[in-house]
Amino acid sequence: MGRDVPALEFTRDDRRRFRNKMHTCLDVFAQMLRESRFDFERPQVGLEIELNLVDEAAEPAMRGSDVLEALADPSWSTELGRFNLEINIDPRQLTAGGPGSWEQEIRDALNHAEEKAAAIGTHLVMIGILPTLELKDVGPASLSENPRYHLLNEQIFAARGEDLLIAVDGVERLRTYADTITPEAACTSTQFHLQVSPDEFADHWNAAQAVAGVQVALAANSPFLFSKELWRETRIPLFEQATDTRPEEIKVQGVRPRVWFGERWITSVFDLFEENAQYFPALLPLCDDEDPQKTLDEGGTPELAELTLHNGTVYRWNRPVYAVVDGVPHLRVENRVLPAGPTVADVLSNGAFYYGLVRALVDEDRPVWSRMSFSAAEDNLYAAARHGIDAQLYWPGMGEVPVTELVLRRLLPLADRGLERWGMDSAWREPLLGIIEQRCVSGRNGAVWQSEMFHHIQDIDHVDRHQALRRMTQQYLDYMHMNAPAHTWPVE
Repeated sequence: MGRDVPALEFTRDDRRRFRNKMHTCLDVFAQMLRESRFDFERPQVGLEIELNLVDEAAEPAMRGSDVLEALADPSWSTELGRFNLEINIDPRQLTAGGPGSWEQEIRDALNHAEEKAAAIGTHLVMIGILPTLELKDVGPASLSENPRYHLLNEQIFAARGEDLLIAVDGVERLRTYADTITPEAACTSTQFHLQVSPDEFADHWNAAQAVAGVQVALAANSPFLFSKELWRETRIPLFEQATDTRPEEIKVQGVRPRVWFGERWITSVFDLFEENAQYFPALLPLCDDEDPQKTLDEGGTPELAELTLHNGTVYRWNRPVYAVVDGVPHLRVENRVLPAGPTVADVLSNGAFYYGLVRALVDEDRPVWSRMSFSAAEDNLYAAARHGIDAQLYWPGMGEVPVTELVLRRLLPLADRGLERWGMDSAWREPLLGIIEQRCVSGRNGAVWQSEMFHHIQDIDHVDRHQALRRMTQQYLDYMHMNAPAHTWPVE
């Protein structure tokens, strides 16, 4: 979740002080890494899910603050758009109570929120991009009341100096301009967190980068944007474009985008925070009162507020996280590539595949990132976003292969081995990874179902595009609550 900030204007002096404080934070962070001051004895996992709000007709509902008030639960928070909410599930050890208890906890939280939302005529949808969302729904009036997002909006457009171009060529072609960053709110994701030791962070981040394309191909769930059918996971190019601070002249100079896959394998978590400071001007140059060096010298744990605030405005698909809990610091890999939904069962199977596969790849004698170029991993991400479960991806020793073949032949056994090493019993591993297996066998996921259902409604009932998308979304809601994996959903 993003840190709340007050509403204010920034001066040149604010930016100078923030830059200086950032470098102090980096020096202190480097010292903490050298002195091994981090908690990693009992690594935990965490989960955040972003959701859309709709009315009874499955149209976007700008009721985020009303639903939050009805919930009165700190696990829930605002997101960028008034039609978004986010839930933060309490962290836990991967095997604590088994995945069944985690699934029940998530379902109970979502069902409770749905009950409260329904009482005011609103419903929650767990989906990558809301199909009924139109361009008129993402104007200035739909930006969240949270001052953080208004400041981000102002700073991004001040850096750009012009409107945002949203351009995606897929099944159909989209070209439009936006005068706020609110189109980013169309992107709702599932974020998996994995706590790791400083010494093992680089390996876990590299592994997460290597499998990002596979994750997206299997779990694609965002084929529609502004009534156009585009990529299977349109959320990827939309998020990149909706937060881009670079006008065209700056892009051609090679300046990095703030939504970023990265450009190299790393050897330390420090590499990522250092890149953030070197490559990206501050969007929210707010200085905290803490002197991190003094806090560390006195035996305390510094919050490194400037470092973490700046890190929250660089949108890596796998983001490093520094956090302090009960006075003890830890590091996490935040995996941000996946869309929300379609069901809790799908989300947990995606998590099991990710956690297991990363663990297995980290344990290999010849790491995959030593046999695969970084650009190949990046190419995989975009091929997966464009083509979804029909994508052809590169993998060392196999070359370019259908992602379904890659997963069935090579990666599912690795994921199973990794989960076993985490301590997960086969009685839990098999049903979770079985969902991934059946997705590959059937060639079906959320994006495939959305597209097929949309065309089915159009072909049978001859309704206009928006009506077909609205009815498809209503059917999606029904199946989502049944919690049967999306590959089993009928088209009828």
